[in-house]
Amino acid sequence: MPASAPLAQRRRAFGGGDLNGVLGLVVDNLSILAFLATALVGIFGMPADIVFRRMFPGTALGVLLGNLAYTWMARRLAAKTGRADVTAMPLGLDAPTSIAMALLVLGPAFAGYRAAGLDPGAAGEATWRLGMASLVVMGVLKFVLSFFGAWVQRSVPRAGLLGSIAGIALVLMGFLPLVEIMRVPVVGFAGLGIILYALVAKRRLPFGTPGVLGAGVVAVALYYVLGPLGVLGTGYHAPAPWTWRLGFPWPSLAFIAGLPATVPYLPLILPFGLLMVVGGINVTESARAAGDDYPTRDILLVEALATLVAGVCGGVAQTTPYIGQPAYKAMGARTGYTLVTGLVIGLGGVFGYLSNLVELLPVAVLAPILVFVAIGITVQAFEAVPLRYAAAVVFSFFPAIARMLAIKLGDPGIVDPARFGSLYADGAHGVSELAVIVILGNGFIITSMVWASFVVAMIDGHVRKAAAIVALGAVLTAFGVIHSVQPIGAVYLPWLLDPGARALVWQFVGAYGALAVVLLLLSIRAGDARNAV
Repeated sequence: MPASAPLAQRRRAFGGGDLNGVLGLVVDNLSILAFLATALVGIFGMPADIVFRRMFPGTALGVLLGNLAYTWMARRLAAKTGRADVTAMPLGLDAPTSIAMALLVLGPAFAGYRAAGLDPGAAGEATWRLGMASLVVMGVLKFVLSFFGAWVQRSVPRAGLLGSIAGIALVLMGFLPLVEIMRVPVVGFAGLGIILYALVAKRRLPFGTPGVLGAGVVAVALYYVLGPLGVLGTGYHAPAPWTWRLGFPWPSLAFIAGLPATVPYLPLILPFGLLMVVGGINVTESARAAGDDYPTRDILLVEALATLVAGVCGGVAQTTPYIGQPAYKAMGARTGYTLVTGLVIGLGGVFGYLSNLVELLPVAVLAPILVFVAIGITVQAFEAVPLRYAAAVVFSFFPAIARMLAIKLGDPGIVDPARFGSLYADGAHGVSELAVIVILGNGFIITSMVWASFVVAMIDGHVRKAAAIVALGAVLTAFGVIHSVQPIGAVYLPWLLDPGARALVWQFVGAYGALAVVLLLLSIRAGDARNAV
């Protein structure tokens, strides 16, 4: 390496591109934390102190540790290659799974604990332990799968993986925040319009202002200027006074008490971890294509260990390397932006200023960012797979839509158990429509993978493989991994269910079994399944 190379690297350790990178990466993480807090505190009524002083510090610690590790990896790569233009892999909280954790796991669990008679404090503590345990389970899964990344990528079609996460993005990460935007439309729609102008239409804002920053400044100005004047009506809430909420993310064994509570949520939790492993492989390939050749296993191990440590220290949302490494590289970011972002987010969780920022920035200001990310993820699902698989991607959206409807209908059986009393029959009409929606949505991520995978197999002419995938769906249905007949989506041994529930399980198992037989017969008729069309 030339003697001048280390000096060049030091000069580029933090520059203008790194400043832009910090703004983007910090805002991304802040928006996810804001939605997490808004969902848990504002929608489900969880005590704010538990969210800000128990959940935030450990969650932020995962971001700090992961970004420090990626910064070190980038500087090691720069020293090895003698290049000063190496860009660190950005790491942050994963938006789709963090939002899904809030809306599908933590929030409903808190509501369930309250319905069981626990006071808000005790219910919040139990929910926090469940969140910790969920993160530990995901961390362990990601650690194991990090050694088998290539096998995972080969086993599940890209349409199934991207389609399932796009379904989360479109209906949970996109639609639900869009509803929050329209609660304060003067603020939210203006911010969304600026983001679409700058990041979708790719038009330049005045003074070269980054799109996310420009949208935030305009939305905040509208909120705090028009709000006190009464223009926003009930959509405006005066900011809470600044409060130092110290919370140290000490390692704790409290997650052990939450492990049993994770069982009903495993059909959600395990796919969350699987998706991040595959996502980590994809972003590593993306960075390699941009010129920075990071070892895939190292990227995955950092992601897994950051998630695992965050869970042991009280975190409830998993970290992931972001897909935008080439974009950060194009804006001139190198290694300083990940270092600074990690420190800002990590220390903010400890000293509490993240919670104050979250309270100062209403959801209507931050939700447009989530809508944009949802659009990007959904578009990627179609761009990253061959056009002939588009139908498989679309088909995989329907279980996520069912889950969104169940959420908007109030999660019968969780928020109000009495509403789900007629689960198994609706007079002469058989199973009630509400029950079908909830059952279709239970385990929706794995359902989406199964549905997209067997459609892809059929498109490729592998009809026997499609029959085998559908048969696997029947097995998963029998044990409630998908289409659970329990309102909260719990897994079970079907022979231990009461007769009404067991009869409904066998109906859904029979549906998959009948389709598997039909596909098998079609493959025999075609002669050679691999050549069937």
